[in-house]
Amino acid sequence: MTATLLRQVEGAALGWLSRNRDRFALGTDALTSDGSVNATWKPLGELAQVCSSLRVYIPRSDPLHARVRDLLAFAWRETEQGELLVRLQRAEPFATYPLEVYAAFASAGLRHHGFEEAAAALSRTRGRQLTEQDPTRRLGVVMAQRHSGFGRHDERLDERLDEIVRRTWLGGLPEPWTFERSAGYALTHVVFHLTDWGRGGPGLPSDLAAYLATWLPAWLTTCLEAGMWDLGCELLAVAASLPGPPEEAVPVRDAWAAIADARLDSGALPEEAGAGEADAEDPGDASPFARCYHSTLMAAFAAGLTAGQGGSR
Repeated sequence: MTATLLRQVEGAALGWLSRNRDRFALGTDALTSDGSVNATWKPLGELAQVCSSLRVYIPRSDPLHARVRDLLAFAWRETEQGELLVRLQRAEPFATYPLEVYAAFASAGLRHHGFEEAAAALSRTRGRQLTEQDPTRRLGVVMAQRHSGFGRHDERLDERLDEIVRRTWLGGLPEPWTFERSAGYALTHVVFHLTDWGRGGPGLPSDLAAYLATWLPAWLTTCLEAGMWDLGCELLAVAASLPGPPEEAVPVRDAWAAIADARLDSGALPEEAGAGEADAEDPGDASPFARCYHSTLMAAFAAGLTAGQGGSR
C-alpha cells in the first residue's frame, strides 16, 4: 500500500461526491409523514458523518480539506442550520434518527441549542428509554447523545456502554465462521461508534481489538473476493481504527489495490461488483447514485482514516 494509492482513492471519491453534491439535497418530502428517510435524511447524515471525520485527518493546507469543509457546510445548510431537525423531532418525537443525524454535525461543532434542549428532555422520558432497539443501534443512540452534549456526565455511562457492547455480535466474540454480511455491517458500526468515527471516543476494549486483529484479514479477503466493495471499505476503516499502524494489524496493500481497480471512470465506487457500471452521474437516473453514494463515502472515509492513522499525510 502506498500513500499515492490512498490519495488517488480519496481524491477521486471526494471529487465525485462534490460533483454530485446536489443529489444529497433534502427533497420536499423530507418532513412529510410518508417521506423516505433512506432517500432523504440518511444520505445527508452519512455525508455529514464522513466529512466531520475527514476534516480532522486532512490538513487545512490540503485542497481536499476545503472540499470536505464545503460538503459539510452544504449538508448543514440543507438542515437550515439545524432548524429542520427541530421540526423533524417535533413531528416524530420518539424517532432516534434526527438525533443521530444531528450528532454528526455536533461532532464538527455545528450546533442548534433548541434541538439539544428538546432532545435532552426526550432522552429522559420512559418512552425513549424503553424503545426497543438492537444492541448496535442502541449503542449508536447512546453515543449520539454523548456527542450532542448531554449524557456526558452520566456516572453510569461507561458501565452502560460495556453492557450494550457485550450484547452486540462483535461484543460476544462469536465463532469467526459465523461472519456474514449483516454481521459485518454490525461489527463495523460498533467500532465506528466506539471510536467516534475515527475522532476519539472511548475506544475498543482490548479483547475486541485482539479478536479483530486476528480475524479481520480473512473477513476482508472474503468480502473483496465476492466484490463487496462497500463492506470492504468499512472493514478497511475498522483496520485503521485498531491499535498500531494498519499494516501491523491487517495486510491492506492488496485490498486497496482491489478497491482502486473497482472504481468507475467517474471516481465513484459501486457497492458491489456488477452494480453501477452505468453512468453514475446521469441526472436522469437516480438508481446509479443510490448504488454508489454510500460506498464512495466509505472509500473516502477509509482512505482518509488509513492515511491519517498510518502517518501517510
